[in-house]
Amino acid sequence: MDYSIYQLGHFTLKSGKVIRDAFIAYKTYGDPSAPAIIYPTWYSGLIADNEWLIGDDKTLSPKTYFIVIPALFGNGQSSSPSNYPGEFPAEVTFFDNVRAQYQLITQELGVQHAKAVLGWSMGAGQAYQWATQYPDFMDLIVPFCGSAKTVLHNQVFLEGVKTALMAAKGLSSIGSAKGIVGQRTWSHEERTVGLKAFGRGYAGWGFSQAFYRERLFESALGYKDLEDFMVKFWEAWALSKDPENLLVMIYTWQAGDCSDQAPYDGDFAKAMQGIKARALVLPGKTDLYFPPEDSELEVTLMRPGIGTMEAFPSIWGHWAGGPGQSTEDVKWLDQKLRAFFA
Repeated sequence: MDYSIYQLGHFTLKSGKVIRDAFIAYKTYGDPSAPAIIYPTWYSGLIADNEWLIGDDKTLSPKTYFIVIPALFGNGQSSSPSNYPGEFPAEVTFFDNVRAQYQLITQELGVQHAKAVLGWSMGAGQAYQWATQYPDFMDLIVPFCGSAKTVLHNQVFLEGVKTALMAAKGLSSIGSAKGIVGQRTWSHEERTVGLKAFGRGYAGWGFSQAFYRERLFESALGYKDLEDFMVKFWEAWALSKDPENLLVMIYTWQAGDCSDQAPYDGDFAKAMQGIKARALVLPGKTDLYFPPEDSELEVTLMRPGIGTMEAFPSIWGHWAGGPGQSTEDVKWLDQKLRAFFA
């Protein structure tokens, strides 16, 4: 195991339910005395899946910063259905994740202030959550290809892939951000059929129409044709995951709303105005479920001088922001981080 574990004890969620003997997985890079960067994981991502943005030659250099990657509940490394004895509480929110991360960062690692919080996709949602839950804790946030609130169209996309997965067990969704995880056992056939369907459902969303039109899955990623890409990229990714873990993280994503906490009490504009850290918001120009229009609205609602927005000039869709396969987008992002951090 190339990461560390922080024991949280019995951890009470915002819903009132409890994760017994909860723990959060994390990894650090660099000198703890250096300025801290908090860089949470994304949907289904493992800690190692964040490392493409870290390196001595990159803005996120361990020679310059103390970088902390905390793993989401449900990712299989932090407390998750796949490593939990008994029925795992389904209703885990960004609020719960960030409260656990705050405990890790301040109590275990001794960091009392961070230079920045940043992340891709659900990592961006956590960056926004940090900035509204602990607004004085960081100087900067960089949410890329993500949002402060999961909009309705995004919830609909997730309903599609969620239902495809659950159908393998003869189950249906009872709605967006509804608790659906019980103590279920998946047969090999159910798991295989459900996860393959999940992966193929996701395939039309992760990359843009132009990515497929230009056949970048062949020229850039090296797959021989579309079906080869579907099987070896999308199905392989889905089959590497635990279905119950995916469902827990879908709940977190669908329920994402950084105004769903005191003192904002559902007032999204008030939550955006509560952000004190300077924000560089980087949506993907062709992202199908975190479009630039949503990011533009978020920045517009921030106080003057707080937020700026610039879109990845890329046809890689959501994958422009990670996890590192689009080399030109990695360079673009690193340049934006370097200028912003300076």
